[in-house]
Amino acid sequence: GVESIPLNPRYTFERFVVGRDNRFAQAAAQAVAGAPGRSYNPLFLYGGVGLGKTHLLQAIGHQVRAQHPRLRISHVSGDTFTYQVVSAIREDRFSAFRGAYREVDLWLVDDIQFIASRERTQAEFFHTFNALYETNRQIVIASDRPPKDLQVMDPRLSSRFEWGLAIDLRPPDLETRIAILERKLTEEGLQLPQEVVRYIASAAASNV
Repeated sequence: GVESIPLNPRYTFERFVVGRDNRFAQAAAQAVAGAPGRSYNPLFLYGGVGLGKTHLLQAIGHQVRAQHPRLRISHVSGDTFTYQVVSAIREDRFSAFRGAYREVDLWLVDDIQFIASRERTQAEFFHTFNALYETNRQIVIASDRPPKDLQVMDPRLSSRFEWGLAIDLRPPDLETRIAILERKLTEEGLQLPQEVVRYIASAAASNV
């Protein structure tokens, strides 16, 4: 099989705080998790650090694993995929590497921007993407920038990222930041005065 990064048990849909700026992304992620390969393929989530891309990407993995335990899930980062490609080249086992990936039902790829300057990795990603897409396997990608700004060497790759649905996750508004803080306090069994919660939420505006 394909090596896969373990999913973080905290990154589930139940623990994702929905606000005005991420409601569409959360709904799309749940649609994909409910019917892998049949709704938005690929689902491309992009935005700055700490806005929930990784959380939603892994939440899809958790829900698919719970509802469809027979489906094979691969969760990798751009760096991990690069390492897998390099290892396959070094150990002369490319046919086994490609064969293993062709068996994946749900491919979760975080931090895709890390393959942008790696020509061989890009080529292999392109072939893997095509093979999975053509057999209706679900692909979910997260990036710190939109597809057109990825600066990949092969323009066919960035165009494929836009075949499905690309969603921009923006910084949460004040109400959502307060709700996130209150959820966190509840989970940790802590309490803070409401004015302190509001002050922290006002001061930390750029990401979750």
